[in-house]
Parts: sequence; structure tokens; C-alpha cells
Amino acid sequence: MRILLLQTSFLGDTILSTPLIAALKEIHPEAEIWMMTTPAAAALVRRDPLLAGVIPYAKRGAEKGLPGLWRMARKLRSQRFDRVYSLHRSARTSLLLFLSGIPLRIGFKQARLAFLYHETRPRPQALHDVHRNLALLDGIKPGATLPDRLRLFLPQRDELPEKIGRLLPRPGSYALLVPGSAWETKRWSQEGFREVAKWLVGRGLTVVLNGSPEEAAICARVGEGIEVLNLAGKGNLDTALYLARHARLIVCNDSMTLHLASAFKIPTVAVFCATVPAFGFGPWQNPKALVVENQKLPCRPCARHGGRRCPEKTWACSRELPAATVIAALEKLLA
Repeated sequence: MRILLLQTSFLGDTILSTPLIAALKEIHPEAEIWMMTTPAAAALVRRDPLLAGVIPYAKRGAEKGLPGLWRMARKLRSQRFDRVYSLHRSARTSLLLFLSGIPLRIGFKQARLAFLYHETRPRPQALHDVHRNLALLDGIKPGATLPDRLRLFLPQRDELPEKIGRLLPRPGSYALLVPGSAWETKRWSQEGFREVAKWLVGRGLTVVLNGSPEEAAICARVGEGIEVLNLAGKGNLDTALYLARHARLIVCNDSMTLHLASAFKIPTVAVFCATVPAFGFGPWQNPKALVVENQKLPCRPCARHGGRRCPEKTWACSRELPAATVIAALEKLLA
């Protein structure tokens, strides 16, 4: 049997989908399991020994629009999959899988064009996203016994970009700060991260800043005038994996880095601004993770996945959360 698992959402969503790889293998031990992701997310799963292969889908790039969708559908048809489990709920995904002709298509009832699936299952909103994803397999309930551990596999140091490999500090010797996020309203203030960086340096810790090329300017402002190692925009996703795994502690927003920290059980302070852990994207199976948030603001949460602009135009959830609160959480971790 050939099974396709499809998740073409954000990087953090892909990480929270990885338990399904082991769960599918447990249910179908003889099956050949493939995964479809975005091109960027492929680096997160391509080393998983339970996967026979990864199919990148550039839905906003080379395969965008109807012509690209049709080309990808033909590619999937040629792979002759027996069934597909789709975690993504967009109309484009439903149509893609319908055109692929896969004999058994399973998706969530909440998916757009859900009638194009052979089977649909409810996505229980009250659960953490890991268990929401696992519900696609057999409608599990809390306490189910399917594997629910996040699965990430590290690159070797010599697989990292050469210029990064030369700069990396000794494993376990540094604090990793990641002040970016895909959504502006999920970013704690740059001033707050800057104060935390100063405090950590004052404690004798090496501070490493990391982020995407789009977040390089943010990290530059956070680290300006402070003795930090700023790798933002200089590495790749393998670099992010390696840095998270070998950090002594992590400070980040509600972002992919939080889920990297959960996968590797790294002590973490996660700052939640516009969103809240109750949405199902908080730390997962990481007893060393602490959440910091301003619970007194009546305007939050304002959006399930964050947004580009503050609806109140105050940015209070970001600007009114003092660095002292995050530092107090760090003191607990370091103690």
C-alpha cells in the first residue's frame, strides 16, 4: 500500500503534523508512506526514516494557479497512491486530490469542498493541534494511544552552510533568541528582546539571534551594540534545527521555533502576544517550557493565527509586556 500524508501549511504546522508519520506506520506497518509539504517545509521531514519520500508542492511558486494544480495532480496520479490523508483544509487541496484520482481520499469535515473526499472526520477544536491532526486517522479522543511525539531529525554539523559551521558556539553554551514570526501581531517587542539579550549577556551566556532573511532587520535592531552572534538570514532551515537542538535555552514568540523547542525538549520561554495557547499551538510535551502573556488585555486574542496589523492600533499585547516578566521566567529556568 502507498499512502500520502498531505500538509502544505506553515512550517510550525508541519512540525505538529509529524506524529502522524509514526501513527500511520503503526496502523499500516507494511505501507510505503510519502508526505507532501511546501518546498520550505520539506527540510523538516526529509530525514525521517519512516518516510519513503517527500513531494514538495510550490503552490505559490512554480505550481501556482490552475495550470500548476493540474500538473501536480498529474504527478500524483502517476505515483499511484492507494490513499491520502489531508491535513490541509483549503479548497485548492480538495480539488488537487480529487483531480489526482487517489482511490481513497480522507480529509476533515471542516475542509472547503469537503464533498470531494471519500471520508471526512471532525477536527476537534478543543484539543492541542497534535491531537487534532491525529483525529484524522480514526477520530481519536483525548488520551488515545497513537504515537504523539514530534519527529524531527537533525542535520550533521558538516551539512550546514560552511560559513555557519565556522561560527557556531559549543553545544549547550548559548541562549537562542528568535524575535520573528510569520505574523506581525505575534511578535513581542524588539525592545523587550533587546533587554532580555542584555540580561543574558550580563549573566555570562552567549546569545545567538536567528531568523529568516525577512527577519534579519529585526534581529539587527535587537542585537545592535550588544555582544551577540546574529545569524539571521545567513543560514537555512537546517541551521534553525541545529541551533534549537543545541541551545541551552530558547526565547521565542508563538512561532515555528516554539515547536522546534518542544520537539527537542529545550528549556523555553514562549511569549504569546495576539494569540493564546488555548488555540492549540502551545508547547507540546515539553516540561521545561514556560508561557508568558499579558492576560489582562480585553482585546486578546484578536485572531487565531495572528495578523499583519493590530485591530486596536495599540499593539498593546506586544509593547505592554515588560521584559522583566520574561526575565523572571528565565530566572526560573536557569535556577
